[in-house]
Amino acid sequence: MADELRFDGRVVLVTGAGGGLGKEYALAFASRGASVVVNDLGGDAKGGGKSSIAADKVVEEIRSRGGKAVADYNSVEDGEKVIQTALDAFGRIDVLINNAGILRDRSFARISDVDWDLIHRVHLRGSFKVTRAAWPHMRKQKYGKIIMTSSTAGVLGNFGQANYSAAKMGLIGLTNTLAIEGEKYNVICNTIVPIAASRLTKGVMPPDVFDALKPEYVAPFVVYLCHESCPESGGVFEMASGWGAQLRWQESSGAMLRKSGVTVTPEMVRDNWGKITDWSGPIKPKLRGDAMTDLIPIIQEANTTVPKSGTTSSKTSEIPESQFTFEAKDVILYALGVGVTVQEDSSHLKFLYEGSDSFSTLPTFGVIPAQSAMNTVVVRAVEQAGLPFNPAKLLHGEQYLELYKPLPTSGTLTSKGEVADILDKGKGAIVLVNITSYDSSGEAVCFNQFSIYIGSAGGFGGKKRSEHSKPLVTMPTRPPDASIKEKTDLSAAAIYRLSGDLNPIHVDPDFAQLGGFSRPILHGLSTYGHAARHVLKQYANKDVSKFKAIKARFSKPVYPGQTLKTDMWQDGNRISFQCKVVENGNVVLSGAYIDLKDVDVAVKKVPSLQDRNTLVSHPNKSGLKSESLFNEISKRVSDHPELVKKVKGVFEWNVTKGGKTAGQWTVDLKSGSGSVTVGPYRQGKPDCSITVEDDDLASIATGKSNPQQLFMKGKLKVKGNIMLTAKLAQLFKDNAKM
Repeated sequence: MADELRFDGRVVLVTGAGGGLGKEYALAFASRGASVVVNDLGGDAKGGGKSSIAADKVVEEIRSRGGKAVADYNSVEDGEKVIQTALDAFGRIDVLINNAGILRDRSFARISDVDWDLIHRVHLRGSFKVTRAAWPHMRKQKYGKIIMTSSTAGVLGNFGQANYSAAKMGLIGLTNTLAIEGEKYNVICNTIVPIAASRLTKGVMPPDVFDALKPEYVAPFVVYLCHESCPESGGVFEMASGWGAQLRWQESSGAMLRKSGVTVTPEMVRDNWGKITDWSGPIKPKLRGDAMTDLIPIIQEANTTVPKSGTTSSKTSEIPESQFTFEAKDVILYALGVGVTVQEDSSHLKFLYEGSDSFSTLPTFGVIPAQSAMNTVVVRAVEQAGLPFNPAKLLHGEQYLELYKPLPTSGTLTSKGEVADILDKGKGAIVLVNITSYDSSGEAVCFNQFSIYIGSAGGFGGKKRSEHSKPLVTMPTRPPDASIKEKTDLSAAAIYRLSGDLNPIHVDPDFAQLGGFSRPILHGLSTYGHAARHVLKQYANKDVSKFKAIKARFSKPVYPGQTLKTDMWQDGNRISFQCKVVENGNVVLSGAYIDLKDVDVAVKKVPSLQDRNTLVSHPNKSGLKSESLFNEISKRVSDHPELVKKVKGVFEWNVTKGGKTAGQWTVDLKSGSGSVTVGPYRQGKPDCSITVEDDDLASIATGKSNPQQLFMKGKLKVKGNIMLTAKLAQLFKDNAKM
């Protein structure tokens, strides 16, 4: 049939496939084109003995039907050998069915150590050993399907099977974790709870039920779960005699006893036990990753709600303010966490010594007061939007920080947060969080925009882009105007986390490995702080009062001890930059810029339009005379944000030399306070696209050429809203004819 589920080219390994369910799985996969490894030790139902007969018979039956199969006689405890059979015979492993098992039933009082250990060695340890051997091959090829076999005894318990029940329940826990760790590698794991007649269930089931339950009725469910078209992962599925169902944990509505200012006592638990165990209210399914998700808003409600006499608390949609009090030592600790050292020149004292006459707070410290408010906003946002939320899948994507005035070296800041937008990115969602922090007088000190990516929360039909998002920039095509290299300290992450981000992935090697990293990684915001220091050093002589704003995307991680290289390009008051790891070339901060105030133009001469002759006769590093023009436009836009309201348009400039594009600039007089960036417009389609030769544009800027005449001659081409070009005069007023 046209839609038949096929496994051509796939290699399937079934353990315990010499009979019963395992044999039916092997036959079913082989009939659909799979190359099958039939594993069976050939022992008895209690784990004794060894024989190759059972596996050989299944292989012979598959081959007689035109299929491909080989036998493997190793114990599942020798997982490497089992997987090696598949690799030697077929070169890969795609599907693993952990089916092998034995029984040694005893009442709990009579279970011996041997009875306990042997059951766990075959069921739990055996599944672990074979799966662990297959895991790196599946990860490398970005594909794998794994089945663990549990039982109703594992889910519900059964008299005389304490050893078996414990091992089978352990397999469900193993599945849950493998489903999480394998997700980004497309390695999928599920648990089945089959009920079928086999040598293990003979004597356990009533005779009439045993005769009615055929293993071949279970095989179709397993085949589908292992097909590439099946998206299920981390599930538990029960099946018998052609019937199937999914199992899941559930929890009652429960009761929160702790409130702000109230201590929980055993007596309170006793008096509220009826509420805790009440199933008459809302019943919530407990899905993978939900435990922390469900608990966070409950904890926050308890922390922020103060019960009044005679009243009961209720949830509010308002996001509470958060306060952050800091002292000089907190400012100094942050500076150490972003690389300030005592080995620098004497200017380092302004960030490390409270007794310094010029003691200052690094501008990027502004992200610290906002972080606690950000966490609350994100949780409330996804809760109100009804999106799934697993904290383990939360990534910090981008960060924008703007200072309205230099940060104090001590004090209390109150932060207020709001959700600017929630974007649907297909596989995940992006939550844009705006946080404004105020001093004790109520005056705004700084503004942060956090761009938070939440995996597996997309696909809800939301918009893809937001007009509220602070845009990134495209790096100039010319060589950097300046570069600074700095080797990060091996203790940088351990120090930075003391400023508030206590995620163990930055200090605990075992936790870092669970996240897919070989060792603890440096905080992205620490790298952010390192790069901001480099720009301030190069262009502002470490004067924090010249800092206005910074935006960057976190692209790749940095390991403490690696060397950072910050490449910088100056265009007026805007410094575009990107940060790389020298040792591997990875770009770790991208699309980044810092806006400064009153920078020293002696660092890099930016010609004004009053020096128009210089503009023509002395091209810049890019080789384009037009570059100085756009430097001047950038300065004008920065100095006159009101141009956005007057123009309301995005202009994409394509500057050519000899008829070929040699440079591109985007003048955005539509979003925020306006911007000038190098490169094409990245946020969609510009309102107006202008193409002109470099010499002609320079001639227009100096007033030597008339743009209308060049347009009529075809030397200045305009696409889109041509009427908007008339408003470009707002940029130059009396200084140019444009």
